[in-house]
Amino acid sequence: MAPDILAEITGMLVEIVGDEYLLAEEVTMTTTFNEDLALESIEFVALAELLHHRYGADVDLMGFLAEKDMDAILAMSVGELVVHIGRITHTSLARAAAGPSPASAG
Repeated sequence: MAPDILAEITGMLVEIVGDEYLLAEEVTMTTTFNEDLALESIEFVALAELLHHRYGADVDLMGFLAEKDMDAILAMSVGELVVHIGRITHTSLARAAAGPSPASAG
């Protein structure tokens, strides 16, 4: 699941900042938003909007950032976001699967 999420986030970043910035270096789990990509705050807002459209309201980038201090935000890697989205979507899928039909029918 993580490679799929990484690919989707990379596509969103290309859409936001343009491929000329991302062609020089492939986006990986260790790529940082601040140092490597030099994402501006308005670009974070655009990313949050794209994530919301793709994954729904449960993936709240601004809420995720609000839980971090400034140093953690500046050091945040793409991988941290991938793991966060994976956790949220996994939980959502588990809830949906457990919903109408119990897993242990007897």
